[in-house]
Amino acid sequence: MNSPFAAILKEAVLSSPNAIGGAFADADGEMVDSFATIDPTDWAILTAHYGVVMAHINRLFDTWHYGGPEFFIAQHGKLDIVVHSVEHGYFALMALTKPANLAHALVRIRTACGALRKEMQ
Repeated sequence: MNSPFAAILKEAVLSSPNAIGGAFADADGEMVDSFATIDPTDWAILTAHYGVVMAHINRLFDTWHYGGPEFFIAQHGKLDIVVHSVEHGYFALMALTKPANLAHALVRIRTACGALRKEMQ
């Protein structure tokens, strides 16, 4: 049976056109849970790498005393990635193949982050 975290991610992914996966991870990029339609090892590696990116962005903005980012989007040739802060260093990630409706994906991952926060309590 899926965990509540995986169920939240699955709903976000399945309701986002061209989404291939969603992950919930800690500040080091280690997955707490996920839902993906690609190889689990590839998905874990992708999530870990974006955890490193999120950590660097957090450190950069903390240096400038702006506070951490709410989200960022990375667009690649064949894949778009939306990374959104949850709280306490945790983040959620969604990957989408092109063409991706990034506005829709951002709404879905933002909604998922709210549900993840509630589940963390």
